[in-house]
Amino acid sequence: MKRIFLFLATNLAIVLVLSLTMRLLGVEPYLNENGLNLGALLIFAAVMGFGGSLISLAMSKWMAKKSVGAQVITDPRTPEELWLVQTVARQAQAAGIKMPEVAIWDSPEVNAFATGMNKNAALVAVSTGLLRGMTKQEAEAVMAHEISHVANGDMVTLALIQGVVNTFVMFFSRVIGHLVDKIVFKTERGQGPAFYVTMIVAELVLGVLASIIVMWFSRQREFRADAGGATLAGRQNMIAALQRLQQAHTPPLPERMAAFGISGGGGGGLKRLFMTHPPLEERIAALKQATG
Repeated sequence: MKRIFLFLATNLAIVLVLSLTMRLLGVEPYLNENGLNLGALLIFAAVMGFGGSLISLAMSKWMAKKSVGAQVITDPRTPEELWLVQTVARQAQAAGIKMPEVAIWDSPEVNAFATGMNKNAALVAVSTGLLRGMTKQEAEAVMAHEISHVANGDMVTLALIQGVVNTFVMFFSRVIGHLVDKIVFKTERGQGPAFYVTMIVAELVLGVLASIIVMWFSRQREFRADAGGATLAGRQNMIAALQRLQQAHTPPLPERMAAFGISGGGGGGLKRLFMTHPPLEERIAALKQATG
């Protein structure tokens, strides 16, 4: 319930902020008595498309902490916390990034994630289940995987890709709606119901296609993070960590953080197109092949 409330509240806040931004910028309405103003529509789509992604990225650390109840380690109180902070610090230095915030959340699930607005102001978090269910070498490989996500700038890259596809979806769905309304239903003045119905349908269809593109990029950078984790913590340790995740059957993280967790949900067929992570067996095979 808490996650649903946070999701709805943040999305409402994003819409209000972007609406106010367009008003302050003096962006003209893209619909008027003469039809569709393509210039105004492009600005509207870009502000809403990129704005939503970038605001979500800016809020990602706060949202992540609230969603799973992660507690940032400011002063390590146990040998386990001290080891975790020291491990992240060593890996961050080796990866050439500033020390991220390190957090733990209480959960039996074996998982970890990284997020943040940029690679020098990131958050890396692990579950208590991961620390209890993995060896130190395996846990170190998981942290190296997350540090590689940060060093590769994956959070920003994925946000920008999402912003681009959001812009195209919003722009072309309204263009399609306008053309159908004017050419097929021959509405002469203003916009008829066909514009809004067609726009919604087109936005849903284009949104699905856009998600396939974004998820493909997400899966590719997962292989890169595995390779980076292997470099920082050892290839065999990275393989062992992924094999441990196979045994754990870890449920996916909340939607906004799923793309940056160590493990994603499984699936085949059409479901595979919408997966944030490649199947673990493919990731393990890629690492083994790289040793040859």
